[in-house]
Amino acid sequence: MGRLFSVNLEGKIYSCKHCQTHLALCADIISKSFHCRHGRAYLFNKVVNITTGENEERMMMTGMHTVADIFCVGCGSILGWKYETAQDKNQKYKEGKCVLERYKISGPDGNPYWVGHQAQVAGGGGGVGGNS
Repeated sequence: MGRLFSVNLEGKIYSCKHCQTHLALCADIISKSFHCRHGRAYLFNKVVNITTGENEERMMMTGMHTVADIFCVGCGSILGWKYETAQDKNQKYKEGKCVLERYKISGPDGNPYWVGHQAQVAGGGGGVGGNS
């Protein structure tokens, strides 16, 4: 396996909650209104220091999408997913963008996001997908 190089970002950053590898800038957030099985998720225009899994078709809240899971290059933790293609023309803006699950990352202030009891009870396993 080759040596991995990571990109260090400057400014207000989101990082992996497990290993603090830099992932994205606050300025690259497109939407904070996405949801995953464990609560909130953010759609980013650009994410660094990730590897991408296999493409697969998934039914999301906004329709069928081809997505790939994304993983931290530092520790291998799954962080979210990348939209490869969207079937609905109204969802095409998501193509090439990444969703980071908020509970798997630390915010710009260094604090991790913790899923509250209310979110776990209310969320109850609703489908994974993005709202816009």
